[in-house]
Amino acid sequence: MDMNNLITENMANPHELERMYRKDPKAFNKSFSHAWEQNPDSPILGVWYERLHFKETANTTEKSPLCQKGFIFMGILAILAGIITRIIFHFVEQEAIAPINLAFGIIPFIAAYFIYNNNPKKSVIYTIAALFLISGFYINMLPLNYTDSMILAYLHLPIFLWVLVGLAFAGNEYSKGSTRLAYIKFNLEFCILYASMAVSGMVLAALTMQLFSFVGLNIEDFYFSNVVLFGAAALAIVAAYLVSMNLKLAKNITPFIAKIFSPLVLITLVVYLITVFWVGKNPFLDRDFLIAFNGILLGVLAVTIFSITESDSDEKKNISDYINVALIVLALIIDSVALSAIVFRLSSYGISPNRLAVLGVNVLVCANLIWIMLSYIRFLQNKTGPSTIQDAVTKYLPVYGLWAAFVIFTFPIIF
Repeated sequence: MDMNNLITENMANPHELERMYRKDPKAFNKSFSHAWEQNPDSPILGVWYERLHFKETANTTEKSPLCQKGFIFMGILAILAGIITRIIFHFVEQEAIAPINLAFGIIPFIAAYFIYNNNPKKSVIYTIAALFLISGFYINMLPLNYTDSMILAYLHLPIFLWVLVGLAFAGNEYSKGSTRLAYIKFNLEFCILYASMAVSGMVLAALTMQLFSFVGLNIEDFYFSNVVLFGAAALAIVAAYLVSMNLKLAKNITPFIAKIFSPLVLITLVVYLITVFWVGKNPFLDRDFLIAFNGILLGVLAVTIFSITESDSDEKKNISDYINVALIVLALIIDSVALSAIVFRLSSYGISPNRLAVLGVNVLVCANLIWIMLSYIRFLQNKTGPSTIQDAVTKYLPVYGLWAAFVIFTFPIIF
């Protein structure tokens, strides 16, 4: 039967119309016009007409993205980020400043874009600006060496700056759990989009260098220092802009990654832990294995948070929740072993910056995991909804920022 007739016959059957549309959207769209002309008084077809043509109508009244102020401002920030990053890299090459300063060529500009978008109160803007300036000034006033305390400060600086970007992202709504949850989702989508574009950039870079090598020119050093570095910094601002514009690519793919990745991580880690204990690895005596153990712990925490934030606040219990609970239990076991090992090493070998930092991270992660686990238990017992679990994630985020600030501003002085 002709699609036109099918639409006309089923115009009082919304379910069948939806099924037809999903089966072949192009054919449905093409045939709909004829059915609409024959039945202009049908309220259901009227709704479908608006659904199929609303976007086209809306676009005629909107300005082109190239003319929007947000797009122009993003472009200016991207260029500035590329230039500042290249300047910072010059001083890094001269060994005048630490390589971690490259973060100041990108992160403050992402924060500036969010401040422009959200227009927060002046007190929020001044706080963000002051903390960026203080952290940048402080980190460069420290001696340029690679002692344990300095390396820890360098490693924790991006975490502290990430929290500042979160404050810029949230604007005046920094205390709301839903806004913090949106920031976590932004990071997931940003990473996916940036990685996708970065792969394309690497292919272009490899092709360009190969083409120049055919004419006897080796441009690798110049291309990396002036093009790749500039592009990598500018691309971060572009990716932040695209994600904030609700780009469907990243938003559609992240829930599927969460559902696929979580069980694979769970299976892999269970097999890995059984194997390492079977072969007799001991985190109490093997320092490198203890570091790897803590890396696994942070990875499990990240995957769990990833999966939790991608679940809907009104979603009912499903297999993903039980997988998350299993991951949390596994993470708590790993954390218990790591805590025992670090306490043993502290009592046996004394206090050092690395041991104290690892102890602090393990205590923070343990507290966060227990909070999430208790929230999950209440959810599985039908005492609360999924939003309680998400609150256990979002409300704890500032604690990681405070710990990062503590390590950055006290460890180089204490040790």
